[in-house]
Amino acid sequence: MSISQNKKIILYIIIAFAFSFATRLIWVNDFKDTEQFKFNNEFMINTNDGYIWAEGARDILAGSHQENDLSPVDSAASILTAIIVKILPFQFETIIFYMPAFLGSLLVIPLILIGQSIQKAEVGFIAALIASIANSYYNRTMVGYYDTDMLNIVLPTILLWSLIWAIRTKEDKYILFMALDIVAYRLWYPQSYSLEFAFFGLIGLYVIYQYFKKEDFRFNFALLTFMMFAMMGLDGIYRVAIVLILFGFMKFKNELFIKYLKYIFLLSLVLFFVAGGFDLIWNQLKAYVFKDAVSVTGDDLKLHFYTVAQTVREAGQISFTTFSERISGHTITFLASLIGYIWLSIRFPIMLLGLPLVGLGFLALFGGLRFTVYAVPVMGLGIGFLIVEFSRMITDGVFSNGNKIAQTIVGILLTISVLVPNINHVKEYKVPTVFSKDEVVVLDKLKSIATREDYVVGWWDYGYPIRYYADVKTLSDGGKHSGEVNFPTSFALTNPQDVAAKMIRLDVEYTEKKFALKENEIDKNRTNIASMTLNNGFKDTNDFLLALSGDIKMLPKTRDVYLFLPNNMLNIYPTVKLFSNLDLMSGMMGKNPFFYKTSEFSETAEFIELGNGVRLSKKDASMQVGQNSIKLKRFVKTEYISKEKLNVNVQNVAYDGELNVIYMSNYHQFLVVDEDTYNSTYFQLFVLEQYDDTLFEPTILTPLLKIYKMKI
Repeated sequence: MSISQNKKIILYIIIAFAFSFATRLIWVNDFKDTEQFKFNNEFMINTNDGYIWAEGARDILAGSHQENDLSPVDSAASILTAIIVKILPFQFETIIFYMPAFLGSLLVIPLILIGQSIQKAEVGFIAALIASIANSYYNRTMVGYYDTDMLNIVLPTILLWSLIWAIRTKEDKYILFMALDIVAYRLWYPQSYSLEFAFFGLIGLYVIYQYFKKEDFRFNFALLTFMMFAMMGLDGIYRVAIVLILFGFMKFKNELFIKYLKYIFLLSLVLFFVAGGFDLIWNQLKAYVFKDAVSVTGDDLKLHFYTVAQTVREAGQISFTTFSERISGHTITFLASLIGYIWLSIRFPIMLLGLPLVGLGFLALFGGLRFTVYAVPVMGLGIGFLIVEFSRMITDGVFSNGNKIAQTIVGILLTISVLVPNINHVKEYKVPTVFSKDEVVVLDKLKSIATREDYVVGWWDYGYPIRYYADVKTLSDGGKHSGEVNFPTSFALTNPQDVAAKMIRLDVEYTEKKFALKENEIDKNRTNIASMTLNNGFKDTNDFLLALSGDIKMLPKTRDVYLFLPNNMLNIYPTVKLFSNLDLMSGMMGKNPFFYKTSEFSETAEFIELGNGVRLSKKDASMQVGQNSIKLKRFVKTEYISKEKLNVNVQNVAYDGELNVIYMSNYHQFLVVDEDTYNSTYFQLFVLEQYDDTLFEPTILTPLLKIYKMKI
């Protein structure tokens, strides 16, 4: 008994969605007994950025938040989360943990509908199965990956579907659907400009082609006009109103609309540029493609800062193998997908509309692996088409009239062969939660100690989760981490305690002071470090930084400040140092600190072998680094004699030594560092707990995370 096409589509969607969601539960099954991944018996999320949306949703549900706390209560992700929490009878933490798996799996719907639009529903079904768990897409929509990525690919794929249907059917309703999807996409992800503009440009080229071929291009020209109005840089409510009014004008005054269409289009272009549309596109390109290691900021005092894009792995260049595997699971599958998409586009030229997604995905070869995910849906359609056509060709060659059952069996086997590498990736991708339970317990305890107006200062990676769990303010986070923002924190963490404390206090007070300034006031548009320099009478920031070691003009203390020092910051200490290891006046980078960390070591009669050509000589207590022998200044052993009591044993070796060896026995790791690193605030307070009690006092000290309160 055959079923109708609509029922088949619904069945395909249900099966593909269930497969996508169930695959994401593998992580849950693997870690169901891992208590360190849970807080209050609920799984925690595994992406730092997710905590910003969680903070916004929490504050929406609470009905209030602190002024200038940067809580995104107006963001679409936070609003949607709050609505879902209000509707569903589940814990807040449960909802944000499973939301990515549910919303991310919605990708199967537009893919299957795209397949239906070319009368190849099976192509869309296979594409849905493969794309929904492709490496990069899975990574960014797995359980716990609570971020805007939940819909960042779903919405443009819906846009692709609506454009295909609009152009194929020339039905006005798809123009409206397309425009509203653009508005929704922008509300959800404000950086969607570039992709929207790429779709616009592609259709624009098609309209030009139609014009010179003397074909009727009015419908597609109207499509472009609606796209441009939907893409403007106005608030979403205004763009929706404009689109609805224009749609009503087109429906009820069609002849008049067609008559003035070119003028309406010109108006949309003018408004787009006036609203700064192109500026946002250019800023996105500069951030991920035209990356500079050092940026220059300021008018009256031009300072050079290290750019964060240089340290973000997602923005780094990747190999072709990594590129291929992230899009399709395997290099061979990727090449087959590419062939399939080319073939699909030849058979159905309308599928060339997928080029913006493909192009943005391929930008990953230059702009970083984060872009690969955009190519996943279209490459999924490519491999789906190849599998369907290849199955038909094989069975047609064996059976003179073809055989549907045989064709289905071949298609299933080929689909499984493509799915296996992706499923293996899912099984091997054991991403931990952002913080462990023990770390969150510390932040939860701090929440009862600090007030909501207090600051907790740590590296920007930890900003969002600090704010969520401790309900405090931070200087930097996943969205506020430019070079000028990171410099003071980097300087404080990697310099001695006296200058660190002054820098932190100044940065906090200047940050708060800036909130109250008017836009036209000088300090409002200066970086904090520039304001500190000029307000203290210096014209050279280097002179100001040197002056920090003596008496310096300080702003009045308005709130308490805590220092957030986690153990896992040891892994990124050299990166943290980069942001202050440069001359702000010239942009020249300083000498890299000597920093070596290892948990792989062994001991012989003569040496402690630390790997990679680094070893400690027992005979003369010198460090062997490659072919060089370097004097040892100290050998330090740290050991917890109780849960919260650290014993530090320091053996001074040579007064003129250059390197220090620290054996953190409870962590089973060795550190080899130079003198500047040894004396840094992070090392002294976290690794050694040697704090200046005139500047800092311990608030919570644990092996994984240490919180100090500043006294100045």
